[in-house]
Amino acid sequence: MPISVVVADDHAVVRQGIASLLKDSDVELVGEADGAKDAVAKILKLQPDAVLMDVRMGANGGLEALEELRKHDTKTRVIMLSSYDNPTYVARSVALGANEYVLKDSSREELLDTIHRVVRGDEPSVDRLFGQIQDLMSRKREPDDDLPLTVREVQVLRHIALGLSNREIGLSLGISVETVKEHVQNILRKIDATDRTQAAVWAVRKKLV
Repeated sequence: MPISVVVADDHAVVRQGIASLLKDSDVELVGEADGAKDAVAKILKLQPDAVLMDVRMGANGGLEALEELRKHDTKTRVIMLSSYDNPTYVARSVALGANEYVLKDSSREELLDTIHRVVRGDEPSVDRLFGQIQDLMSRKREPDDDLPLTVREVQVLRHIALGLSNREIGLSLGISVETVKEHVQNILRKIDATDRTQAAVWAVRKKLV
């Protein structure tokens, strides 16, 4: 049985290119979408095995569509598409529940391999940026660390350094936005930082990211 896939991208040439790459394979393109709302509607209607979703379909459309999808009862696996190996985009994709992140200039073999791995339910490889950032975001502080922060505060700080908003941090860690705000205030006070930018710089200097 072929693997069913929907491609969501606001550029027709990208959709056409991916369709071409999927030809003569066991991955069947069952639908296309050119925007976030269209993508969510197509996925909920077609219930494909996977979706290849552009991170940016008019600003952050792909990420918004990803967040909306996670509110519904769908088993569709989400692979984010991007032209950039941007750690913040990857981190936001992880926080919002994506299953993988692939570059648009990937080869046919890389694209098919990613689709197969994701549909099988394989864990992301730590050899890839998505797997590395996913591991970093979930990692707990090692016991011998002498940082003035709790384990949870270190996790929150890593998310801050990766450019995530309070809402995205809350979704990633399964805590409320109010709790995130409390952690952020405690972090800034403990490391004597005046804002998130200074906190991010401090995290980099301490090799937390």
